[in-house]
Amino acid sequence: MAQTEKKGGLLWKSSASKKPLKEKVVLMYDEIFTTEDPSKCNPRFWEELFLMKVNLEYLEGKLEALDGEELMKIKDNINCLFQHCIQALGEEHPIRVVNALQTLCALIRGVHQKNKSTSGFDIINMLVGFDKAELCMKVRFWQLCVRGNFKTCVSIQVTDNISQNTILEYVMINSIFEAILQILSSPLSRREHGYDAVVLLALLVNYRKYESVNPYIVKLSIVDDEATLNGMGLVIAQALSEYNRQYKDKEEEHQTGFFSALTNMVGSMFIADADEKISVQTNEAILLALYEAVHLNRNFITVLAQSHPEMGLMTAPTSPIPTTPVTPLGTTPPSSDVISSAELPLDADVQTSNLLITFLKYSSIVMQDTKDEHRLHSGKLCLIILTCIAEDQYANAFLHDDNMNFRVNLHRMPMRHRKKAADKNLPCRPLVCAVLDLMVEFIVTHMMKEFPMDLYVRCIQIVHKLLCYQKKCRVRLHYTWRELWSALINLLKFLMSNETVLLAKHNIFTLALMVVNLFNMFITYGDTFLPTPSSYDELYYEIIRMHQNFDNLYSMGEYLLTRQGCCCLEVRVVEEGCLCQVAIINHFNPKIESYAAVNHISQLSEDQVLEVVRSNYDTLTLKLQDGLDQYERYSEQHKEAAFFKELVRSISINVRKNLAFNTLSQELLLKEFSTIS
Repeated sequence: MAQTEKKGGLLWKSSASKKPLKEKVVLMYDEIFTTEDPSKCNPRFWEELFLMKVNLEYLEGKLEALDGEELMKIKDNINCLFQHCIQALGEEHPIRVVNALQTLCALIRGVHQKNKSTSGFDIINMLVGFDKAELCMKVRFWQLCVRGNFKTCVSIQVTDNISQNTILEYVMINSIFEAILQILSSPLSRREHGYDAVVLLALLVNYRKYESVNPYIVKLSIVDDEATLNGMGLVIAQALSEYNRQYKDKEEEHQTGFFSALTNMVGSMFIADADEKISVQTNEAILLALYEAVHLNRNFITVLAQSHPEMGLMTAPTSPIPTTPVTPLGTTPPSSDVISSAELPLDADVQTSNLLITFLKYSSIVMQDTKDEHRLHSGKLCLIILTCIAEDQYANAFLHDDNMNFRVNLHRMPMRHRKKAADKNLPCRPLVCAVLDLMVEFIVTHMMKEFPMDLYVRCIQIVHKLLCYQKKCRVRLHYTWRELWSALINLLKFLMSNETVLLAKHNIFTLALMVVNLFNMFITYGDTFLPTPSSYDELYYEIIRMHQNFDNLYSMGEYLLTRQGCCCLEVRVVEEGCLCQVAIINHFNPKIESYAAVNHISQLSEDQVLEVVRSNYDTLTLKLQDGLDQYERYSEQHKEAAFFKELVRSISINVRKNLAFNTLSQELLLKEFSTIS
C-alpha cells in the first residue's frame, strides 16, 4: 500500500513538473520565428499551416516580443509566411482562406508596429521582399477583390493617416478600381459587399490626394456606366436611410416614454434636455463616399434624382446597415436593393423618394446638434455636399424643376415658440424648397454661445448660389421667402447683440456682409426671380418692419470706423453694403408716418404699409452694386484640405477598429466567406 502511495506520489510529482503540451499550430509558429527554413524538413509545412485554426494571441505575442533587429534576422521566413498567406487567399478551400486572412492581418499589424520609425518601403521589404513585391501584389492579392474579399484590402490600412501607409502605393499601381465597380454594378454582389466596397473606394480616393496624382480620383471622375453609378447611389441611400430609420425609432420611443409623459405634465421647459437623449451615431464614412461621388463625377448628379421603386415593390431590410464607427465594416447589408420602410413615401399613389431626399433628411438630423464633434464634422460635410450640388448646372435644373415635386419631411429641432408641423400638411414642391428650408432651419436654431461660424457661412453661400441660378435662368420659385428674410434679419440682430463676445472668436463682419448682400441680391434682381410683384412688396415691408437692425448695423459700422482695428476694411464694406437698405428705410418711413398722421391711425396694418410702399416706388433712388450674382466656386484642395485630412483620419481609425478579425470566430468568418463566389 505504501509502495502504491509512493508510486502515486512519484506519479503526481512527475505530472506536476511536466510542461503543458503546445498545440501544433504554436509549434509551427515557433519554427517560423527561427532563422531556419521551416519547410526544409517538412515540405508540406505551409500547406498544413493554414488547415489549422489560427492562434492569433500567440502569433501577435511572438511578433510583439521581437525587436527590429531580431525581426530582420528572420526576414526570409516572414517573407515566406506573407507569400503563402497571399497564395492561400486565392484558393477555394474556405478554411484555408479564413486562416490565411487572419494570419495576414496579424502579420501586417505586427510588422508595422516594429517599423513605425522607418519608411513604408522598409515594411514592404520586411513583409514581401523587394524582389517579390510586384509579383505578390499583382498575381493574387488584388484579384481577390473580384470575389468580394474587401476585408483583405482594408486590412493593409495599418496607419491612422492613410497617406503615410506606403503599402497602399501598390494599390495605386495595381488598381482594384474595376473590381470595385464590378461589385457595385451587380445586384447580388452589391447586397453582400456594396457597403464595404463604397467605403474602401472613399478611403483609396483620399490616399495622398494633395501630393500626387491619385488614379482612383481620375477613374472615379470619368465613370459613366449607369448600372455602376446607380448601384453606388443605392448603397449610399440605404446607409443614410437606415440612419434616418434608427433616429425615427428612437424619437418615437422617446416620445412615448416616461420622460415624455413627465415633460407633458410639467411643461415645455424640459424639451431641450429631453431631446438631447435622442442620438444615433453618425456615419462619416458613407457621407465621404457621397461627397467624393458628387464632387468628382458629374454623371453621378443624375443618381441624386433617381426615383426609387413604388411602395408596393419595396421591402424592409432584414438586417441593419453598417453605421461607422459603431458597426464593423462588413456587416451584412439589407437583402434587397431598396430603401427601408421608414423611408417610404407618405402617399404610395403620388409620392416617391430619391437619394437627395434621403440625404436632406439625414442632414436635418445631424445638423441639429453641432456641439458633438462627430455631428459637427457630419454637418459640415453635409453643407459641403450641398455646396457642390448648388454649383452644378444640371443639379439646379432638377432642383428647380416644377414637374418634379416632392414632400420632404425634414426633422426640426423642438423649440418653445413653435409647434411641430404635421406630416400630412407638407406641401408638394420642387426639391430646392427643401434645401432652402434646411438652410432656414439651421439659421434659426443655432444662434448660441458656441456659435458655429463656419457652418453659417456655408449656409449663406448655398442660398446665394441657388439665387444666382434663379436669377440667371429667370426661375420664379414659389417659396415662402419671408421665412428666409426673417431668419436672415434675426441673424443680423444676434450678431450685433453679441458683438463683443463673438468678435473675440470670429470676424462676424464677413458673415454680416454676406447676409446684407443677399438682401441686395433680392433688391437688385428680385424682379427677375421673385414669383409675383407682391413678393417684391413683401421684401420691402420686411426691411421696413425690421429697420432697426439695419440701422444699428450701419451705425455700428460708422462707430467702429472711428477706431483703428484689424476689421476696418470689412466694416467699411459692410457699411457700404447697407446703403440700399438704409435708403429704403429713409425713403419709406417718413411717408408711412405721414400716411398714419393724415389718416389718424396710430398703428398701420401690413396691407396699409404695403399700399404706401407701392405708391412710392417711383421716387425711390438706390445705388445698386455690381457683382452680386457672382461667387467663388468651391475648392477642396485650397481651403478644405485640413478638414478632409482629419476627417479621413477619423474614418480610418474607426474602420480599422471595427475590422477586428481577432474578435471574430472562425465560424462567423466562414459563414461570410461562403457568400463569396
